[in-house]
Amino acid sequence: MDISRLRKLLASSLTGAVLAAGGLATATAAGAADQGARVRGHVVSLTGDQLQVKSRDGQPVTVKLTDGWKVSAVQKASISDIKPGDFVGIASLPKSEGGDGALEVLIFPPALKGLGEGSYGWDLKPNSTMTNATVGDAVKSVDGSVVTVNYHGQEKKISIPNGTPVVTLAPATPDDVKPEAAVFISTQKDANGTLSAGQLIVGKNGVVPPM
Repeated sequence: MDISRLRKLLASSLTGAVLAAGGLATATAAGAADQGARVRGHVVSLTGDQLQVKSRDGQPVTVKLTDGWKVSAVQKASISDIKPGDFVGIASLPKSEGGDGALEVLIFPPALKGLGEGSYGWDLKPNSTMTNATVGDAVKSVDGSVVTVNYHGQEKKISIPNGTPVVTLAPATPDDVKPEAAVFISTQKDANGTLSAGQLIVGKNGVVPPM
């Protein structure tokens, strides 16, 4: 393969990852006003533009993929990868002793810094919240880390216990959307109840989308 073709392929993969993550960030920003649904589950089949998914509660779900749909994968990261200045998406739950505890962390690529900024209701677990914000500082301890994040002039502290899933984004292709692959999809619903999406996040190399 010549160098110019390799560069084009790499650029295409990166664009796909950015667009897919941009769709995630946009869906996060929609919050309670979201007119679709967040689909979490495993691929059953992909035929044409019809993606069949078995949702996490065992129900069959059909998602129509729009023209030019993009896919990105999640890649394992660690708490130590979270640095001041990073833009992150953290799903969290209130803790009984106060503050929030992270359920998962997505470290966004630099190109997506600021997309979907804010803190919104989330449906990963009952009463969970998604906060898309910039890391101000990260204080490490034997039990994990506590990060201070900033969004729209507000500040929030979130503890990240050891063992919390931390991921970033990686390139993927439609070939990765195969039976049994784990997926996370933010969909839109039309007047007929049909779910559609132009971006999705897929599990790869044993890493499952935790969001």
